[in-house]
Amino acid sequence: MLRNKAFIRKTKRGTIVKVVKEHYLRDDIYCGVAGCKLCVEQNVVLTSPRTSKTVNTPHFLVPDTNVLYHQIDVIEHKAFTDVVVLQTVLEELRHRSFPVYNRVRSLISDPARRFYVFSNEHNRETYIEKQKDETPNDRNDRAIRAATRWYNEHVGGRWTFVLVTDDADNRKKAQAEGLTTFSVRQYVASMTDHPELVDMVAAVDEEHVDEEDKFSYPEHLSVSQMSAGLRSGAFLQGKLSISSNNFLEGSIFAEVDKEEKTVMIVGREHLNRGIHGDVVAVQLLPRSEWRAPVGVILEEEEVENGDDEPVNAEDSMARAEDRMNVDEAAKETVPTGKIVGIIKRNWRPYCGTIDKSSVRSSSGLSTQQMVFFWAMDKKIPKIRIRTRQAEKLVGRRIVVAIDGWAKNARYPSGHYIRTLGDVGEQATETEVVLLEHDVPFAPFSPQVLSFLPPEGDSWIVRNEHLEGREDFRHLDVCSIDPPGCTDIDDALHCRSLPNGNFEVGVHIADVSHFVKPENAMDLEARRRGTTVYLVNKRIDMLPGLLGTNLCSLRSNVDRLAFSCIWEMTQNADVVNVRYTKSVIRSKASLTYDEAQARLDDATLTDPVTMGIKGLNRLAKQLRARRMEAGALTLASPEIRFKLEEDQQDPVDVEMKELKETNALVEEFMLLANIWVATKIYSAFPESSMLRRHPKPPTSNFEALIKAVGELGITLDVQTSKTLADSLDKAVVPREPYINKLIRIMTTRCMMQAVYFCSGTISEPDFWHYGLATRIYTHFTSPIRRYSDLVVHRLLAVAIGYEKNYSSELIDKVKLKELCDVLNYRHRMAQQASRSSVELFTNLFFKDKVIKEEGYVVRVMKNGFSVLIPKYGIEGYVYSTREESADGGASSPFTYDRDSNRLVAMNATIKLFSKVVVVVNVEEAGGAARRSKLTLRLVEPNIPGLSVNESEIKSGKELLEMEKNGIGRPNKKSKTERAR
Repeated sequence: MLRNKAFIRKTKRGTIVKVVKEHYLRDDIYCGVAGCKLCVEQNVVLTSPRTSKTVNTPHFLVPDTNVLYHQIDVIEHKAFTDVVVLQTVLEELRHRSFPVYNRVRSLISDPARRFYVFSNEHNRETYIEKQKDETPNDRNDRAIRAATRWYNEHVGGRWTFVLVTDDADNRKKAQAEGLTTFSVRQYVASMTDHPELVDMVAAVDEEHVDEEDKFSYPEHLSVSQMSAGLRSGAFLQGKLSISSNNFLEGSIFAEVDKEEKTVMIVGREHLNRGIHGDVVAVQLLPRSEWRAPVGVILEEEEVENGDDEPVNAEDSMARAEDRMNVDEAAKETVPTGKIVGIIKRNWRPYCGTIDKSSVRSSSGLSTQQMVFFWAMDKKIPKIRIRTRQAEKLVGRRIVVAIDGWAKNARYPSGHYIRTLGDVGEQATETEVVLLEHDVPFAPFSPQVLSFLPPEGDSWIVRNEHLEGREDFRHLDVCSIDPPGCTDIDDALHCRSLPNGNFEVGVHIADVSHFVKPENAMDLEARRRGTTVYLVNKRIDMLPGLLGTNLCSLRSNVDRLAFSCIWEMTQNADVVNVRYTKSVIRSKASLTYDEAQARLDDATLTDPVTMGIKGLNRLAKQLRARRMEAGALTLASPEIRFKLEEDQQDPVDVEMKELKETNALVEEFMLLANIWVATKIYSAFPESSMLRRHPKPPTSNFEALIKAVGELGITLDVQTSKTLADSLDKAVVPREPYINKLIRIMTTRCMMQAVYFCSGTISEPDFWHYGLATRIYTHFTSPIRRYSDLVVHRLLAVAIGYEKNYSSELIDKVKLKELCDVLNYRHRMAQQASRSSVELFTNLFFKDKVIKEEGYVVRVMKNGFSVLIPKYGIEGYVYSTREESADGGASSPFTYDRDSNRLVAMNATIKLFSKVVVVVNVEEAGGAARRSKLTLRLVEPNIPGLSVNESEIKSGKELLEMEKNGIGRPNKKSKTERAR
């Protein structure tokens, strides 16, 4: 049956056109129910109707759009199977939230869940027309009820189809039409086999009212008001970033006075329910209220006592605000503002723990209570959740989602999603690291694995693979990697030519031969973006068969490669370069130590060793040339753990040592990336995937320049060359570590390197500041980076190897979107790796009390950060020791903002000051979010703050100090505060 709908519209040019839309209605759309007598040809999905206390007859569920949108965490629970997803619901959901739509699509594609999509909008008996004066939402609600009613009539009473909706008006109408209907909360309450489902129900449109203190935030402006303010310039738009040091300080980056500046947002009222990552509308405060950065260490768990008594919480907040007071007359002020509205929420599921102090003893699971949840991310405020399993969740890592934040509620409200495991358990904490950094780590699906070569492990290079490739199996190729490396991306060779020059080759795994564009494996690799390396495990971008076998350039097996071949003079000048698909057979898979041993042994003259020695001579010249051009040699306090084989517990920690062979490999990988970038850009000037490193603004270095000046060192940051030269001269004879420390701190002044599409920015902005090169890309690691795989595809087209390719490969709009995704994945992978190191550092220091030397790398109003070179770790030392009689925190130090130092009667703490600290781990528990390193000052000896030798000798005394709060702000009980 064909239905036509015609309407008239006006085009942009002003012409009037008649538009006719055709809508086909059919009689042969199957219901999907097993055993249906009316559907002759079955597309059977719904096979196992359920029963419950509320509906004791066999039934299937039909959720409406809001249920899938708001309660997707509940719907994703394994208890929900045999669900009808109506076309109306799916289309509406796609327009409302694409991420949630994709989650529903995943359920639909899982055969075990039995989610059936019914095309009610194309079924002649379920399609309905929109009535006059009916809103689209009301029409869709009516369409959902009509489809549910049809299902019940269609199966002739054998089963019941239950409409699940949280819309009270929709339920009322459904009941009037004779349908069985429940809210989500009503329905899951009857699922006694899964009591946790009640906790997982999102509290949509529920408001919490603090009646005792009548607490209220300013009202958020409407969308139209924000839009008008943004257009007129009255408001600024930006992504809210909460300080990692101070939960009451946020900022956005926006244009102020025709210049991009950081706008600070300080205090709970001005933050106005904004959460880290939200896109917000901000109104600038008058210039008289602009202020210097706050500069204090302030964690919410340090100032909140966990009580839900408004007067105590308010008193705690007032004291927190007092600790942030700064010199309003300070010379260096920045713009300040307040949030007037939320443009886009960026909420995600959060991992964390229940605040034990907020849990009240209950009679059992039937009693639901409001408790507080601490997210692992210190930038997220504590969250109220209702749960019937509060006592059971104490000491466990759980996942919670935020539902909303009412203006009359001090904290956001949310709901429980699931339990991960016990606090402190290595497997649990590792999963938390992955979840917190949005790292996809689920096993590869059967659909992805179906695109692996059918031969599996027995796959070999055959004659048909050689078409269009050069055969380099006779060359003395070798790989040089860290010990234990199985995903070998790259290999090299070097040999002398008759004319006295060298032939140098960089051979990169040809992943693009196995991973074809747009298939399930490619899409999964794109979603993951990069391989993530944790201390104790690796989360692969590609299935293991490829990443650690067929694409890995292991020794003594034939492997497909993409090669970059140079002819170079004795002075490392490039005479010519060519790019080719190839097949290689590596003669040796070496570790850095093994390759270094060959370099150091003058008696070894075998071809592989001579190749490495030739590469090393050329690499030194290439490096010298880069340094002369202004490339930077920076540093980071990287450490490596030695793990017990069985327990995977850290038994030792050491700084990573870089050898000559590390630099050798690095130079030729950089050279390949630069030359490949040049090639693809010449072929695709508008759609090449490149990588740039923006020049950091001079203001980033101001504090560092001032600090090194006191050491008699001058940093010239005008160009990367002047900075590099300055760093080479930044030497303190009696303190050799100072040079590395300055390089570490210089690294922190840098901007983030990012992927970009060449057609979206001007060529001068391609510049890579850190490498001092005009153009750069990533080509050398396609096993572990999706960006490199894209570059391989571009290069294959550029050299004429790949003649049939999709236009999407050179679509600059889509490439820009992909770059944004990859930049995000790369950033998250880096942060996950650091968090994994932090986790294992805490495990290593557990039950240890260690005294070590360190250097001050940051000074704040109420403390300072210390880097301990031996372990590469960093932590805070609080300069406050206890609360004074008036409730404030006392300190033997005075903070001098102009010179950025803490001054006591007998000592001064400033950047690069050498101190001695005692290190131990404060275990997670109570209100503590996570185990964390605790540093306490030993030297200089500050009376009332520093610990003494007798206290260090006994770990028991130190733990007792920790309980009593000595060495950091003390959290007194409400009885003590009342006194």
